[in-house]
Formats: sequence, C-alpha cells, structure tokens
Amino acid sequence: MQTTFTPEQLQDPDTQRSNDILRACVHCGFCTATCPTYQVLGDELDSPRGRIYLIKDMLENDRDPDPKTVLHIDRCLSCLACMTTCPSGVHYMHLVDHARSYIEERYKRPMGERALRWMLARILPYPTRFRLALLGAKIGRPFARLMPDARLRAMLEMAPKTIPPVSRNDDPQSFPANGKPLRRVALMTGCAQKALNTDINDATIRLLTRAGCEVVVAEGAGCCGALTHHMGKTDESHAHAARNIRAWCAEIDGKGLDAIVINTSGCGTTVKDYGHMFRNDPLAADAARVSALAKDVTELLADLDLPFTAPAEQGMVVAYHAACSLQHGQQIKSTPKMLLKQAGFTVVEPADSHLCCGSAGTYNLMQPEISAKLKERKIKTLEAKSPDVIAAGNIGCMMQIGSGTGVPVVHSVELLDWAYGGPKPPALSRDPDAPAQVPRLR
Repeated sequence: MQTTFTPEQLQDPDTQRSNDILRACVHCGFCTATCPTYQVLGDELDSPRGRIYLIKDMLENDRDPDPKTVLHIDRCLSCLACMTTCPSGVHYMHLVDHARSYIEERYKRPMGERALRWMLARILPYPTRFRLALLGAKIGRPFARLMPDARLRAMLEMAPKTIPPVSRNDDPQSFPANGKPLRRVALMTGCAQKALNTDINDATIRLLTRAGCEVVVAEGAGCCGALTHHMGKTDESHAHAARNIRAWCAEIDGKGLDAIVINTSGCGTTVKDYGHMFRNDPLAADAARVSALAKDVTELLADLDLPFTAPAEQGMVVAYHAACSLQHGQQIKSTPKMLLKQAGFTVVEPADSHLCCGSAGTYNLMQPEISAKLKERKIKTLEAKSPDVIAAGNIGCMMQIGSGTGVPVVHSVELLDWAYGGPKPPALSRDPDAPAQVPRLR
C-alpha cells in the first residue's frame, strides 16, 4: 500500500512504525474471512482492511478523529485473527494500538463514555478496588434489567455469583521447588484474575513446584498494563508495565530468573511486547530482557518433566477454547492441547475455533451487543461437542463463556495440576453456591 507521510511526520517513532505496517498491506482482503466483527456486522469498515484505510487516512492527514472512525476502531476486538491470516505479515496489533492512542489524545468522547472508560481504568487493574466493585455489582445484579445503559447492564450481569477471599499465595514471596530445584521462575499473579479466581495461580504454583521450579512472586509486580493499553491510555499502561519491568529485573539481577511465567494469555501478549512498547524509553534494555523471558505457562510446562500420575477421571472430554491472545497474539496453538492429551484427557475443539468469544479485555463491557452475539456463537459450538468441561488459558474468556453455559469452565493449568497429583479443580467439585476456600501453599 502506498503512503504519503511527510518526513516531519515520520520523525515520530509511532508514525514511522505505522507507515511500515501500512506499506506491507496489499489490501488482499484475506483478513475479512476471519474477522469476527465483519462476520457479525457485514460492514467493510468493521473489517481489518476497512479499519486500515480509516487509520491511514486519519494519520496521513494528521486530522482529529471523527465519530465514524472512532466507532469502527472501537468495535475492533484486537483478537488478532487477521494477523494469523495475513499472507503479507501486516502487524495490525501495533497499528491499531497507535490508532487508539492517537484517538485518546485527540478525540473528545461524550461524557458518559469518558466516565465509563475512566472508571474501568481506575478499577480493573487494582485487585482491591475491583473486588469492592464486584461486591457492589453482586448486590446490584438482580436489578440489572432496570439499567437504561446496555454497558452498565453488562457490568452487573458479568459479576460472578461467588467472589473468592483474598489469597495470600498472591503476596510477594518465594515457593521452594519440591526436591532439587531445576529452575527459578517469576509468576505474574495479575490484577483482575486475583479478584475473580484464585484457583488458577494456586494450581500454577503447585504444578511448577512439583516439576522442580522455585516460584517467585516479585515485590512490586502487578497489572501488565493491557487493559489501559487497549483503551489508548498510553501513560497509564506504561506506568503499570514499568513497575513490572523494574520488579522482575530486580529478580533477574539478584538470584536470577529462567522465565517469567504468565497464566493469563491476554497479559502474556502484552508482556511479550514490552520490548516494542519501551523501544524509545530509558527502560528499553530492561524491557527487552523481560519480553525475552516471558512465557505462557504452557510453554514452560512443555519443557519440564511433569510427574505424571493420571487424572482422577480418565478420558474426561475437555473442549479446549483457544484464547485469541494465545493462538493469534502469541501463536501458541498446539502446546496446550498436547499437554492435556498427554495428561490423559480427551481433547475436542469447537467449530471455528479461530473466532473470538467476545471477551477481549473490556470489550464485553464497552461493546455488549456485539460481544453477546460472539459469546452465543462460541458457546453453541463448544456445547455441540458435549464436553464434560471447557478449558481455556485466559481469565476473560473463562468469565465470558462461563456466564452463558452450565458446563464447568476451568483453566487448562487446573486440569494439568489435577492430572499430575494436585486436587480436583474446585469448579468441578464445588457447590456453585458454597463459599470459595483459598488454600495456603506455604
């Protein structure tokens, strides 16, 4: 694609990067075949190719964003299926991230939208605030239908029935390896996940320590910055990311780290991009070190000699939901399925497994109508496989799918922990109305 940026415009590193991306696009349209919003809405401007044209026009002309452009950029899930499909290697993620930052800086949204985005940015990345918000939403959930705004209804309806107590396993500390220590790894405990589901980190710690890893929860690490990054709030997202970079580099320069383990794939995609995000920052070298060490938990598990003991229920049918941030963002496709099969589970995949479930960070809260259609489609294809359990590698997907199906939804690592000597995943055995119990692992 031909571009006409001026030399002055190309002095900006983000514009230069966007120019390189735009020039790689040959507008072939392959991306439209795998774009969820294009399939739902049927509008060319709600496809990656259409959005690329809108972004190109906005950036080249250095104009303030108009409502039409903002509408179609906001409707993008950032599922990145287009990047998997693209034969030309167009890095759409960096392009749409730049567009969102540009919009955030130069477009004044209606008051209600500004308030909603401000609230989400001030609550979701902070576990204590988010926990309090969930308690409030739980109280207000019976009145959700009375809310005039679909986005507020979506927030209330997404509130889980039970909110686990705070887990002290997520506090900064070190969990020793069982037996001879083979590796020392840092676990990213996350932000929203700590408030929504404490079973995931517990299972990860148990499994890794049994496999010979010392697991460190680093002092000062927290939200990866993805939630605010995808809202275009660059300063806020980089502040979160910088805290992680400093916290993990302190461990790297101290006793050393063999990996930074992430069990929420949406976070993993962002952490692996820290090197790009901070390429022109004084933290560039440290950010690159962090990105190089970042691994999805399944990537690390595939390299370890797992102590196989066989699951409590051999042959259990697991419908594997491939999170977009894992299969498209990180290009990790076969590893989770391979691990589950090795552990003795019967793994099935839904039709159109490449399509998004509609969660996409805060998308299900800000675009509830489109998100609901994608959720309905995803659940229908998963349930068509008649699974005993649905497994995923991302807390957002788990919450989205779990809100619309009676089939238990667990993290893949919970099933692997069970198969290799850990307890049965609480979601498979716990009374859904019973209070959650958080084990202390040390």
